[in-house]
Amino acid sequence: MRRTATSAPRPQAATTPSRTQPGASSPRRRDAKDRYGSSDAAGAAFLASVRAAIDDIESSGDRRAGLILDTSFSSDGIYPGDPGMIRAAVELVRERGGVVIADEVQPGFARTGESFWGHQRHGLDPDIVTTGKPMGNGFPIAAVAARSEVLAPFAGTRPYFNTFGGNPVAIAAAQAVLDVIRDDELQSHALVTGESLRAGLRELAGTHPAIGDVRGVGLYTGVELVPDGTTRGPATGLALDVIEELRARRVLTSVCGPANNVLKLRPPLPFAASDIPQLIEALDGALTASGA
Repeated sequence: MRRTATSAPRPQAATTPSRTQPGASSPRRRDAKDRYGSSDAAGAAFLASVRAAIDDIESSGDRRAGLILDTSFSSDGIYPGDPGMIRAAVELVRERGGVVIADEVQPGFARTGESFWGHQRHGLDPDIVTTGKPMGNGFPIAAVAARSEVLAPFAGTRPYFNTFGGNPVAIAAAQAVLDVIRDDELQSHALVTGESLRAGLRELAGTHPAIGDVRGVGLYTGVELVPDGTTRGPATGLALDVIEELRARRVLTSVCGPANNVLKLRPPLPFAASDIPQLIEALDGALTASGA
């Protein structure tokens, strides 16, 4: 398998409240520390939040434009949820005249393993899709795809010009990424390897009570850190200490979630089963060194 590396993801923005945290895709090892206990409950809460946001916008006399969705809720703490969890909210946006924008910078390009795009996992058919640096494996290229009827008002009323848009070098890099994903079967690889990684992390949680939850899909995993096995709430300071300890052990990652207490494990797609022990050992050592 050829080794490639995807670039670090960027934070996501949304037109709905960014603190909404859809539930984990599997049962928690301990009592839930977020506000929802299942994907059904999370989907209902998200729907209520979207409805409230639309009502608030309309009551102010403004027109709603649409909903921007990172379907893995990456910056919220990585909550991919069960497939279809957010469909009702998307249907509501359409009913109220808004467009649906799928931000695929983080879940896209086969990362979830279950589908090539994050929105496909939820059975969504967005009006606009945005992509980012993973499209070029870190090479500076991104793309926007949209329905013609959505772009028509923009294209028909103002000129648009991009000096470097679609240059041959960038397109060659993007094509090479697609070739490697297809030829090396990285989508199915992400699915299988991600499940093995989370199994190892859950086993590690048995010796480190500070690991309150392990959740994710494909090669996208969140490890939520809490003060101990019985206390609800975020262990932000611990999470920041752990990422520094991991760096000392040659593992680079970051934190996410409203309280920055979720370790964001998003390795390159060629990350293999043989790499898992090294990551588990590094995290074990980082937690121990941090007093957890």
